[in-house]
Amino acid sequence: MRWGRRYFAVQAVAGAAWWVAVFLSPVVREATLGGLDPVMVAALDVPLFVGASAAAAFGIRLAAVAATGWTIAVTVALAAYATITSEAGWGVLFMIAAAGASVFALCLLLLGRVPTEWILVGPFAFASADARVGARVHAARTAAQIVVFWGLFLVVGPIAIDLVEQRWGLAVEFPAMLQVAALVVLPLASALGIWSAAAMSSKGGGTPLPAAMPNRLVIAGPYRYVRNPMAMSGIVQGVAVGLLLSSWLVVVYAVLGSLVWNFAVRPHEESDLEVRFGDEFRRYRAAVRCWWPRITGVRAASAADAG
Repeated sequence: MRWGRRYFAVQAVAGAAWWVAVFLSPVVREATLGGLDPVMVAALDVPLFVGASAAAAFGIRLAAVAATGWTIAVTVALAAYATITSEAGWGVLFMIAAAGASVFALCLLLLGRVPTEWILVGPFAFASADARVGARVHAARTAAQIVVFWGLFLVVGPIAIDLVEQRWGLAVEFPAMLQVAALVVLPLASALGIWSAAAMSSKGGGTPLPAAMPNRLVIAGPYRYVRNPMAMSGIVQGVAVGLLLSSWLVVVYAVLGSLVWNFAVRPHEESDLEVRFGDEFRRYRAAVRCWWPRITGVRAASAADAG
């Protein structure tokens, strides 16, 4: 709760400072508001964003709800305005950041924590795969998941972000050498992802999808060197796609996705693995790091002896 109040205090000060800059600097005004009348916008934003955030900093929960709701509404409206007019792109980015942070702060203020388990629903809820299904079926399902998720998160999502980035006037040209590097890194990262998925479906009796997780702890293939090779693959793939598109927002999208996975999803996943596999997973976790690969791969027998 304390950190939620602190955030709203910072937001109130930052919002006030931004409005001062809007009225003093034509550059700031044009970059963040475009052709909108700052007086008309300020008439609503100062009390509902700055004022409500200040009140929320003193622990007034209704004010925190009002500030968060207003921030989200302004973000949506400003995004529509920027998409139609190609103006105020930086203002949209700032409001997206403020909206996301406000939601986190509101959760801290109302609940005392961020309920990350809320994202683990539907196909993202943890459940073991059907043990009666053969390895070929798991492999086929894994291949289908790769096509769907890679298509969504590495093609559709980045292209949409790139189009928005250009429409909002935020595009920055990358050096050609970065695109060349991405052409080398992307297939390598994709190969790691396929290797990881194959090991999981063939050795674990399941798929990478949380709703059909392996029935056996996988200590094979890349999992001998690092605990989360598929996550590593996805992060590097996302960054490489961003470099290929010359889109810094896609790179940010990949980095933010890695942070969400590491701090929101991974703790729940590892807790589930510990419940299902007990000491076997605890020994494996002690022997193999999450992000930093081992030089030599650990074997299942070695992991069993670790700790």
